[in-house]
Amino acid sequence: MRLSRVALPYLPENVYRPQYDLSGLTPGILHLGCGNFHRAHQAVATQAAINLEGKDGLRWGIVGATMRSPTLVERLRPQDNLYTLLTRLPDRTAASIIGSIHAMSFTGDPLSYLPERLADPQIRIVSLTVTASGYYLTAEGRLDPQADAIRADLISEYPRTALGILALGLAIIRERGTTPPVILCCDNVSNNGATLRQAVLDFVSLRGDDALGAWIAAHVQFPDTMVDRIAPTTSANDVEDALAALEGIHDEAPISAEPWFQWIIGPFEGPRPHWEAHPGTKFVSDVGLFERAKLQMLNGSHMLLAYAGALAGLNTIAEAASDPMLGRIAARFIRHEQDAGIGLSAQELDDYAHDLMERFRNPGIVHEAERVGRNGSVKMADRVIRPMRENLEAGRSVNGARLLIACWIRWFALHEQDALDLALADPRANVLRKICAQARHDHEAQTEAFFAMEEVFGPPLPQHEKEVKAIASILRRLTEEQVPTLLQELAA
Repeated sequence: MRLSRVALPYLPENVYRPQYDLSGLTPGILHLGCGNFHRAHQAVATQAAINLEGKDGLRWGIVGATMRSPTLVERLRPQDNLYTLLTRLPDRTAASIIGSIHAMSFTGDPLSYLPERLADPQIRIVSLTVTASGYYLTAEGRLDPQADAIRADLISEYPRTALGILALGLAIIRERGTTPPVILCCDNVSNNGATLRQAVLDFVSLRGDDALGAWIAAHVQFPDTMVDRIAPTTSANDVEDALAALEGIHDEAPISAEPWFQWIIGPFEGPRPHWEAHPGTKFVSDVGLFERAKLQMLNGSHMLLAYAGALAGLNTIAEAASDPMLGRIAARFIRHEQDAGIGLSAQELDDYAHDLMERFRNPGIVHEAERVGRNGSVKMADRVIRPMRENLEAGRSVNGARLLIACWIRWFALHEQDALDLALADPRANVLRKICAQARHDHEAQTEAFFAMEEVFGPPLPQHEKEVKAIASILRRLTEEQVPTLLQELAA
């Protein structure tokens, strides 16, 4: 039997399921980028809100839109958009059925015209998890007008990017004189609400519609948020574990996630689900402190574990964090570099750093280094370079940042030299590999060429020449020595 509404009565008693009438669910949220993270995060909190609100909560059904592929749409539709969430605790796994998704669509399907769906008066919130690369931003946080996808959407009435969908949908709303939805960015982007707002305004300006831009600026809310939960790519083990947990009922779209859940949301006006029903959700006046702690201490250290771990032959974040040498380096990096500019007490920083390492070591979460390491050129500025710059100005250590950057460069050099194909996805991968090929054995030239990309690193660092030489020295050692040997020395 396939998972569906019909199958719900046959589920084992220990499998949690929706506590509301699924047939009464109506759309109230449009979500762009409906992948594993959204299904393990916002969709779960929305289900908790619907459970709490009862009949009144049924208006908050989610219309999920996938941006790259129709595969998930095709898997969920026969299941009435139900799926299994496997919460991976260190010693056991808990299974839940999530039913808050009302409908699914794919942006490439001309029959699913998302600007029109966005303009539906029932849609009161449009949320997004399209990843940082899905906003096509420069290092300064502004829209990159030269991005191919943006250039295509600027002249198309059938947009494929989130920015194009938002712009055209809001244009329809303005023409009709209806109330615009709240736009809720849930991606790991600094000042994500304000940044998305500016990107939409930039997009509209490039289309030459200044009147629409003025209307958006005056009438559309873009609150900031911070999201935190590790939800890896679905594996064959997840499918098998879901089948076992559901005692033979088959789910073709299960997901797994860690127990940790955090969602910090800035203020906005208008109706919304009671997301606070899910533990870890909080509305605050200023998201900035939470956001910066997460971007630097979690996401930045994730990058270090991914790049250094992969070079050391450690394929997952759990393996890398559990390695005695690399784990020690990462813990030191979190607490003594990535805490720059975060206004928490020493005890709060210690506690957060300890919790992060415990989460990273969770053996139930198979988070692949390659996946975490993707799109480093997009992530580098906020997660690594900003605290590194502040630490240099304050005379603090930047040893972990140096190692991270050297490992990232080495990743592309290895791919170019065909010594180890780590298949690191990055929107600038071709340029980065070309740099490594041109300066094949000159590590200082490689490092200098990387740092010359101000769209990635921003302006020159304090003590720029010294930092280039220090990173080049690590890069040389990564080339000439066994990586575990180098890590053992750096961990001392």
